[in-house]
Amino acid sequence: MLDHCPGAANLRTPTLSVKKCPQCGEEVEVFSNDVSVTCSSCGFVVYNDIMTCVQWCRYAKECVGEDTYNRIMAQAEAPAQKK
Repeated sequence: MLDHCPGAANLRTPTLSVKKCPQCGEEVEVFSNDVSVTCSSCGFVVYNDIMTCVQWCRYAKECVGEDTYNRIMAQAEAPAQKK
């Protein structure tokens, strides 16, 4: 049994990935704790491909802390509320 969550490290110390905007091809920086980022060139919303464990793990709030949990959940719920 693990004494800590292996996925929480990317939330506590985010990693950076560079993706291409599907709309204009501009490079967009996406951190591992971002659900989505807006392209600075064209305004297109680029989504992080990975569903974070915070969205499904029942221990997430305890694991990553309430502030990080609330921020990630608010970002994840924002696109659903626009529909």
